[in-house]
Amino acid sequence: MAAGPVQRHLQQRQGGRLGGGGGDGAPHVVHGDALLTTVDRGEQRVAMHHVRRAILAAQAEALGLPLLEVPMDWPGGNQAYEEAHRRALAEARMRWPGVRHCAFGDLFLEDVRDYRVRQLGLAEWRAVFPLWGEDTAALARRFVAEGHRAVLCCVDTQQLDAGYCGREYDGALLDALPAGVDPCGERGEFHTLSYGGPLFAHALRLRRGGTVLRDGRFQCTDFLPADAAPR
Repeated sequence: MAAGPVQRHLQQRQGGRLGGGGGDGAPHVVHGDALLTTVDRGEQRVAMHHVRRAILAAQAEALGLPLLEVPMDWPGGNQAYEEAHRRALAEARMRWPGVRHCAFGDLFLEDVRDYRVRQLGLAEWRAVFPLWGEDTAALARRFVAEGHRAVLCCVDTQQLDAGYCGREYDGALLDALPAGVDPCGERGEFHTLSYGGPLFAHALRLRRGGTVLRDGRFQCTDFLPADAAPR
């Protein structure tokens, strides 16, 4: 799910928070502090979504917030993931001493929510879920209606046809999604790259690149800065 409604909601809340990446290609924006995103150290891309670091940096710049990357070798086990995030939270505590909350865009998967709460609690942080329990069909339509812009950058081909990868996340796509596919991609059916909308100082200018199948399952479409030289 692209991050527009989460961004808007958290900016209306008080207190320092980090934004934790949910099922999207943009970290969630939080009031006055930072963005937090896991990055594949080898590929130099956002883990799972396969979005280039250059695009990630451009998102942060357009949103006017600092970026805290969590580098790790991907894929890695739970222990490596948890250790990488503990290091990132320790760094965040030094950079922003008043920050003790991390916000996620999770909607209804209780096991995922409970895992986040447990892991952050071990580091004396609190997980925040501002969209928890919202109707995902209504949320997706609101995201589009409010002018947020996103594209599908990764599709789990075991849950959704690969042809959806690279498409604009708009009303036409929502109309076309098969029954059983969550319109926010909450079960990992797809991941999105957010590139414009009310919270961006300017929309990112992107150029669509190639599409590859990763791990025999995940269809990923590359997006580059529009002025990047072809490769």
